[in-house]
Amino acid sequence: MITRALLSLFGLIVTSAAFAADIYILGESHDNPAHHKTQAAWISDIKPKAVVFEMLEPGQERAIAMLRDRTPQAMRDVTRWDQSGWPEFDLYKPIFLALGDVPILGAGVPREQARAAFDRGVVDAFGKDADIYGLMQPLSDQEQSAREALQFASHCGALPKEMLPMMVDVQRLRDATLARRTYQAFQTYGAPIVVITGNGHARRDWGMVQYLPSTDLSVFALGQGEGTVPPDGDFDQILYSDPIVRDDPCAVFNKGS
Repeated sequence: MITRALLSLFGLIVTSAAFAADIYILGESHDNPAHHKTQAAWISDIKPKAVVFEMLEPGQERAIAMLRDRTPQAMRDVTRWDQSGWPEFDLYKPIFLALGDVPILGAGVPREQARAAFDRGVVDAFGKDADIYGLMQPLSDQEQSAREALQFASHCGALPKEMLPMMVDVQRLRDATLARRTYQAFQTYGAPIVVITGNGHARRDWGMVQYLPSTDLSVFALGQGEGTVPPDGDFDQILYSDPIVRDDPCAVFNKGS
């Protein structure tokens, strides 16, 4: 399990809850290399039975499983990571190096499934067991409004407001898909299971924890902030790294304004 000695090397402090979890959800800002180094350190100490990735879809999971020599470069190639739209592979390389021969599972939602959520609704897009994984339970009015406001802000105020409920549904689809694959991993491999995902899915109040079908599981949710700014949401522990320099994501919408 996680040791204070190892974490102290990274300047990390954890609560006692981190020492006895069935599932560790390790959040991140996708483009922050320090967050991935932290995740790699936790994986090395937790020694999980399997690791579930938001960034990998089921087809990519199968491609990795067929590799004879599971080097980072081989995984990069067979998953076509460079064409995936995720930040560059080298940011995630410390995680893959930490895995050894641990099973790698993909919980990413393919684009066609996300489009189906727009066209036919989130329950139909998820398919079997949508009720078990919480998608047939509507959000409260307060949470729905808060989620739509976050989607509007995160898309630089450029989305038509009539699209916001569908964007929230897609986020819920991703949460429920992460929960399903994680629960399947737990049933197949046992504890502990690690999940690598963005802070938005790792948060306890809105994220994938809410969609896990068993309340008997012990779950530890780690969020990672930058500087002194915490990620949105509730977590069991928040760790901080130096902020990175980013281009303004809204610049393309502000031209000519």
